[in-house]
Amino acid sequence: MNPKQLAAVPNLQSVELTLRSPQTEPPVPYNASSTLVLMDDNGSYPEDMFAENGIQAGRKHILLMATTRTGSSFVGEFFNQQGGNMFYLFEPLWHVERMLSIGSSGTNASTSVWVYRDVLQHLFLCNFSMLERFISPPPQDHITPALFRRESSKALCEEQVCSPVVKDVFERYHCKTRRCGPLNLTLAAEVCLGKQHRVIKTVRVRQLDTLRSLVEDPRLDIKLIQLVRDPRAILASRMVAFARKYQNWKSWAVNGDVPIEDEEVKRLEGNCNNIRISAELGLSQPKWLKNRYMLVRYEDIARYPMQKAAEMYNFTGIPMMTQARDWILKNTHSSTEASGMYSTQKNSSEQVEKWRLSIPFKLAQVVQKVCGPTMKLFGYRFVDSEQTLLDRSFSLLEQKQFI
Repeated sequence: MNPKQLAAVPNLQSVELTLRSPQTEPPVPYNASSTLVLMDDNGSYPEDMFAENGIQAGRKHILLMATTRTGSSFVGEFFNQQGGNMFYLFEPLWHVERMLSIGSSGTNASTSVWVYRDVLQHLFLCNFSMLERFISPPPQDHITPALFRRESSKALCEEQVCSPVVKDVFERYHCKTRRCGPLNLTLAAEVCLGKQHRVIKTVRVRQLDTLRSLVEDPRLDIKLIQLVRDPRAILASRMVAFARKYQNWKSWAVNGDVPIEDEEVKRLEGNCNNIRISAELGLSQPKWLKNRYMLVRYEDIARYPMQKAAEMYNFTGIPMMTQARDWILKNTHSSTEASGMYSTQKNSSEQVEKWRLSIPFKLAQVVQKVCGPTMKLFGYRFVDSEQTLLDRSFSLLEQKQFI
């Protein structure tokens, strides 16, 4: 980056992380700071593979930001199914979060935001060398059977990336469309460089302001889509998907009042505040985000999937291909909903308010209390009785137009 761009980034003290693998490898130091960094080397990737000195004509880099249980896997498929000219990655930051959490009580949020941003920058430039430092066990010669949810990226299962099957090597997230060996990240980088557009879906970036230097990188043409959902629906969904982590909420629902000062309630409030603060920043359209930020409610996508998909594609400046349209039609009018935590097949218009029948009214009240400002910003109506909560003829959605 040039000096002018670096000056725009807050000058925070560098924080050194030590990445430890469950294996016996020595720790790998990584310095995370508020300033975008470039790797000293490309980890022996082919010379000049990543030499992009300016934005290639028409190339777009899309970041789909969300939180867990907002329908982001489903919405990400709107881009993944574009096929030919699209390079889509599903939650690559999973590896970063996992590695930063090893040996501690949790990810250091103040440090992780800069690491996330740096990894995203490299991935948008088709450079996997930085991500490799967080994959466990470490890739050998840029080959790994351990990439999280590889099969959720059509590009990573294309013939050009499909190396020969290796006997006795287990790949949990193996490709479903063809039999492939472990993922060769050098081949993945080559395919990425040959694609016109690049999309990354993540639920791990919660603070929009930390992405400023990424957005201002002259090699990238970044578009940010923030996906939000009614926080009451998110809680109801998480109580099912992550049942063990939400035992306290289940207990409170049955046994009495919710302790409003409890750490888990405070965490919910903090998450809502982060989402709201990011949205307020994006919607205020500061110069660095002008025409680069879009807010979308999951509920609107569920009710009007084709219209909202068209709006998202129009915002990104990418023409929507027939195969993406066909996938949306097929997977939003399914007679039966597929199971699984990351299911992408839904009868979406019917599912959008199904959560109202499963969340206890007292928990809905708690969410309304701690997430009230966020709900108001996004146009989610409050309920004042169990009867209103269960009455699906009463819409909890205000008609709202976002940028």
